[in-house]
Amino acid sequence: MTLLAATRPAPPRAPEPPVPVRRRGPQRPSRWQIYVPLGIYLLFTLVPFYWMVVFAVRPRGSASLLPWPVTTENFETVWNGLGFAVFFQNSLKVGVASLLATTVVALAGGYALARYNFRGKTVFLVAMLCTQFIPGAMMLIPLFETFRTLDLVNSLWSLIIAETVFQLPLSLILLGGFIRNIPVELEEAAWVDGCSRLRGFLVVVLPLLRPGLVAVGSFAFIHSWNNFLFALMFVSEQDKYTIPVGLAFTLGEFGVDFGALAAGGVVAAVPVVLVFAVIQRYLVQGLSAGAVKG
Repeated sequence: MTLLAATRPAPPRAPEPPVPVRRRGPQRPSRWQIYVPLGIYLLFTLVPFYWMVVFAVRPRGSASLLPWPVTTENFETVWNGLGFAVFFQNSLKVGVASLLATTVVALAGGYALARYNFRGKTVFLVAMLCTQFIPGAMMLIPLFETFRTLDLVNSLWSLIIAETVFQLPLSLILLGGFIRNIPVELEEAAWVDGCSRLRGFLVVVLPLLRPGLVAVGSFAFIHSWNNFLFALMFVSEQDKYTIPVGLAFTLGEFGVDFGALAAGGVVAAVPVVLVFAVIQRYLVQGLSAGAVKG
């Protein structure tokens, strides 16, 4: 008995409870990990603009790194001598007209896509997306022939129509997504109160579309303001040039007037910078809201 008791295996021990593992959350990056990359990016972004401003405001023949003494001679040359006053007006007309046309048409099409179900809706959306992969240079010859037939060559209307057509697909998709995120119950409440569909849209939906309209309108304006290819191909008269084409003609045959070229670049950049400074909060809100699927 004593031998059997000695060789009997010991009873199994109860398993110990597992030790909880503390999971460490994502560590917050330090300040230098944030500010150093942002500072480098800001440096590479602002240095070209700084040199453009320096060349524009310093006297001719000066090699100073600082714009002192400051002169407006280059701006007077491009504004009065090279005709940038006319180029600026033409660019402004094309930009504002393209903005209005793109916004109105995209608003109607976006509402139809958001509120109605019709046959071929998916095919239409896919076709709109596919047009974004077509370079504008491929459409120059068909557009030129179309405008020549309609007697619109050497007219600002050719630029307005071309810019509107190329901006419509993206604008339509953005506004459609934005309208889709507005509850339809708000319109139904307006209909119950006696409003028609059009009045309900104008009173209820349109005020809520301000960020989306700002996003679409700003993209249409800036794209038409900066577009060089269409203005170069469809317009050949100097009094119809826009600012990008006018900048190209500041390059001489045997030399380049860097002061005048830089001053023209400042004139071209200032309106775009001012537009972004005013609408930046609406622009981010509009893009984020239009990108969410309702």
